[in-house]
Amino acid sequence: MTTYDAIRHIRLSTARLPLSTPISDAKVFTGRQKPMTEVAFLFAEITTEQGFEGLGFSYSKRAGGPAQYAHACEVADTLIGEDPNDIAKLYTKMLWAGASVGRSGVATQALAAIDVALYDLKAKRADLPLAKLLGAHRDSVRTYNTSGGFLNATIEEVKDRATKSIDEGIGGIKIKVGLPDTSEDLRRVAALREHIGPDVPLMVDANQQWDRATALRMGRQLEEFDLVWIEEPLDAYDIEGHAALTSALDTPIATGEMLASVAEHERLIERRACDIIQPDAPRVGGITQFQRLLTLADQAGLDLAPHFAMELHLHLAATYPREPWVEHFDWLDPLFNERLETEGGRMLLPQRPGLGVTLSGQARDWTTESAEFGSL
Repeated sequence: MTTYDAIRHIRLSTARLPLSTPISDAKVFTGRQKPMTEVAFLFAEITTEQGFEGLGFSYSKRAGGPAQYAHACEVADTLIGEDPNDIAKLYTKMLWAGASVGRSGVATQALAAIDVALYDLKAKRADLPLAKLLGAHRDSVRTYNTSGGFLNATIEEVKDRATKSIDEGIGGIKIKVGLPDTSEDLRRVAALREHIGPDVPLMVDANQQWDRATALRMGRQLEEFDLVWIEEPLDAYDIEGHAALTSALDTPIATGEMLASVAEHERLIERRACDIIQPDAPRVGGITQFQRLLTLADQAGLDLAPHFAMELHLHLAATYPREPWVEHFDWLDPLFNERLETEGGRMLLPQRPGLGVTLSGQARDWTTESAEFGSL
């Protein structure tokens, strides 16, 4: 008779990652947000009776971190004694434990950290990288840099960082746009395209700050720069507007990072409101939900470029049948002891089991709250 494992201990913690320089995208320049100075993380560490361990995380920018942590603390103890292999079952159990707050946004972002930890644990038990456990299509993924292209940086700084990224083996460069002065956007894009040359993949991101008329006009003016995509030209929930742009422009439209559930992405997919879908696993509720979304996106023939959190999304992008992109951010480096490698424009899948990362001492030092369930 087979003896199954059981979850004996869960540790939840929240930490605040300070950014060395306050970050501004178009939402700051339109007065809708203040510069971002930190990112809040929720970590879940799970230990089983047989001694296996899993690490997962979720995150929130500007607001929501304390709410994620509080909700996770309310539902985590329902998993004590459960078989960690039954991830879909456990996800449903956590959903019902917190049913009154719904199935999107903070309610499921809190579950994401635990869900990711369960997958990390399962891959470690199999002694496989997470992508290999899920079923990889490739051992590396095309990668592009975002962290050097924010609007708080001068165009000369953006150019210098682009050169550094390319030298480090990163394949593409993304620059932020969406300034109130659209001519300045065009000037910055033109300067960067001239600097990196015609063959380096270039993307732009308006962070939802154009109206429909401006997005169409800017999309047409940006055609000459041979962009890989125009990201979030409109409000994230303007499905009809994104669908019209996708139909009208030759340059592909990318969006989806701000949507907080599979159901919200379903509307995007059904209306063919983008060419490239950009889901964020922590934002949609973890790997269990992300896999549902990937099936829908592939059936619709969409390309994939997950948002942020490359330590997780590299594995998930490697499982997508169509050649994807993964976003390179070095912001999370202080949180983990390991580093991802880039070479020839691609990010290499680590051979370490699970996610292939462990929490650093610095992450522990930045912890502001923690709670434990079960016993070690």
